[in-house]
Amino acid sequence: MQEFFPPAIFFEGTPFEFNRVMLVRVIAAAALCILMIIAAKRAKLVPSRGQSMAELSLDFVRNSIAEQTMGKERGRRFLPLIATIFFMVLAMNLTGLIPFLNLAGTSVVGVPLLLAVIVYFTYHIEGIRSLGVGGYLKNALVLPNVPPVMHVLLVPIEFLTKFVIQPFTLTLRLLANMLVGHLLLVLCFSATWFFFFDAALGFKFFGFLTLFGGFFMTALKLLVSVLQAYIFALLAAVYIDQAASKH
Repeated sequence: MQEFFPPAIFFEGTPFEFNRVMLVRVIAAAALCILMIIAAKRAKLVPSRGQSMAELSLDFVRNSIAEQTMGKERGRRFLPLIATIFFMVLAMNLTGLIPFLNLAGTSVVGVPLLLAVIVYFTYHIEGIRSLGVGGYLKNALVLPNVPPVMHVLLVPIEFLTKFVIQPFTLTLRLLANMLVGHLLLVLCFSATWFFFFDAALGFKFFGFLTLFGGFFMTALKLLVSVLQAYIFALLAAVYIDQAASKH
């Protein structure tokens, strides 16, 4: 657990404290920006492999997340935000699998919480812009075709869901998956080291089982890293569309 709370590298004891977690995040962000800039600057009519991968990735976010969820007009308007969320979360998730980094930038609460807050304010602002304050509050809190007496129960529940719970669920879903994935990898490979080098001769066989478990968890974490980036971006699009839609 100490890996999630490393000692400071620079500016210890200040609001600008810089540690290993921040270093991992900076490396992931810099690498992502460099790859995208290279793909954009070298764009050609007949794309290279790198340009093709960048274009396919952006097309996936645009078609499968933004436009499919929010429609063509709203999807294209919010594509920069949705794409940034998807690629940022993906890049910082994958740092947990890169040697010498070995820690996801999203496995500490700062980045998931920041992105959840951005999404939170975005969908509220878009809802008010599209429907007005009164129309947005009615649309968000009052469920249609419900007996009036039920509103006494349902309006507070909808208020808690839309205004309190959603940003925390966005944060915790991503944070918990990355944190648990890291702990499981540490557990598997620590157990492998123990069985191979410290355990009695009769227990060394179990080291092969934990080693296989470590490689399996690595593959699973790769899948979860991509899936969580997709889910976070998809939920952001869903929340924005729900807030701005009349029905």
